[in-house]
Amino acid sequence: MDFDFSDDQEQLRDAVRKWVDKGYDFERRRAIVKAGGFDRAAYSELAELGLGGLYISEADGGLGMGPVEGMVVMEELGRGIVLEPLAQTLVTSGVIGAYGGAEVKAAWLPKIAAGEALVVLAQQERGARYQLDLCKTTAAQAGSGWTLSGTKSVVPAGDHADAFLVPAMANGQIALFLVERNADGVSTQGYGTQDGGRAAEVSLQNAAATLVTADGLAALEHAVDIGIACVCAEAVGVMDKTVAVTAEYLNTRKQFGVAIGTFQALRHRMADMKMQLELARSMSYYASLKLNASADERRRALSRAKVQLGQSMRYVGQQAVQLHGGIGVTDEYIVSHYFKKLTQLEMTYGDTLHHLGEVSARMEDSAGVFA
Repeated sequence: MDFDFSDDQEQLRDAVRKWVDKGYDFERRRAIVKAGGFDRAAYSELAELGLGGLYISEADGGLGMGPVEGMVVMEELGRGIVLEPLAQTLVTSGVIGAYGGAEVKAAWLPKIAAGEALVVLAQQERGARYQLDLCKTTAAQAGSGWTLSGTKSVVPAGDHADAFLVPAMANGQIALFLVERNADGVSTQGYGTQDGGRAAEVSLQNAAATLVTADGLAALEHAVDIGIACVCAEAVGVMDKTVAVTAEYLNTRKQFGVAIGTFQALRHRMADMKMQLELARSMSYYASLKLNASADERRRALSRAKVQLGQSMRYVGQQAVQLHGGIGVTDEYIVSHYFKKLTQLEMTYGDTLHHLGEVSARMEDSAGVFA
């Protein structure tokens, strides 16, 4: 199997890497964190690169690219621990494009592609514990439209987004709706997150909504799987940079007159970090390549990938902090921010333990050695 990237994919990677290196350095990121964790100007710069339209067809104003291009982009954004939630744009645009009606697509996809609208997924509820089929938000028909009532938690950039993609119970099953943030009955309470980013509690009280699809659970599962693939790719970028920063530190920090990178025990730990990074990279490729598979196969693959990525993120992050010593946990030093990002990514769209359970549940019919 050929795992080489095409010329177009490499050019895309190069463009995003240049923007991260020149336009999103650590000082700019620190300023964004102090300002609240989201910068509309930075998000607009990503849109100017065409990244908002990666998963949107050319007919709707996008680039018409696929999961591999999304993976390439998210890896590079991970290297810069970019706070702006481009992954959310890939999730919502992918779902609207796959499940939405013509009117919804025409109204939102061109604006998402141009960076004029930030639409994020608002699916988490208190007590659901990553279970997508547990939903207390309700939908009621109001004339030719719908109204939603409920509360969604930890919504990425929820107090800055222009609209939300919201699952809610309608006629006894989960449906997926689009709700504008400035609609009557919508209120948000924003706060900072572990990695310096932005999230919010979103409260809906008879808020006007547009139906995206009545087959909401299938669409929601697809949305979360796109999100997991994005998390996996982003984590690879974060870990890649974490390993590089740690290796540089070991080669410059001296004890007893020599660089500590010459100590055999530390070299072995660096080798283990590199091994975990490459395991994660291969499973990230696997996750992205399975996004267009059948629903059952896709769900199995994405949970498997998230288990390995979770294990790798925890190992690489913890080892990086330990190898740096006390400086590794200070806010002034960049490796602490990589560690916090990895910690948050490990819990995004289901932590390692949750997905281990998902993998186990999907192996019940084939596990064991006896017929």
